[in-house]
Amino acid sequence: MKRIAVSVRRGKPGLRIGFAGYLIRRALRAALACEGVNLLCEVSVLLTDDEGIKAINLKSRGIDSSTDVLSFPASELKAGDFNADSCETDPYSGRIFLGDIAISLERAILQGREYGHGVKREISYLAVHSLLHLLGYDHLDEGENKMRMREHEKKAMHLLGYDKADN
Repeated sequence: MKRIAVSVRRGKPGLRIGFAGYLIRRALRAALACEGVNLLCEVSVLLTDDEGIKAINLKSRGIDSSTDVLSFPASELKAGDFNADSCETDPYSGRIFLGDIAISLERAILQGREYGHGVKREISYLAVHSLLHLLGYDHLDEGENKMRMREHEKKAMHLLGYDKADN
């Protein structure tokens, strides 16, 4: 598979991102591989804290609370049926722009501790989860769509070596 181009940037000066960029790139590659997307793609990732993601959530969705991850698809795609012709393509690089992701590192650290699987797994999971949203998956209902998304998350997490039952 060709490499995914991922731009990872800090949402706040002084925010320490350490190994997060590596984990995110690795997780996005795994999720794309599981979805059979073997074209050169591009994703923009913003790493922020709870205050920063709360501001984004309020501005973009009208929800005045923090969350762990937000996804902003560049195209309306159908889950499980990737169609490059439906996507915006950079005419110079040929990359397919999938969209933007915002991750609260503060929340990822807390959830990694709370769930007992650590921050590395949590950051990887949030990246996989968000990329699936960019590819058209959703989990707003408690039915078939949510189960389908969870199964695809499990496949990508397995590829990354995370085989916990709560993937």
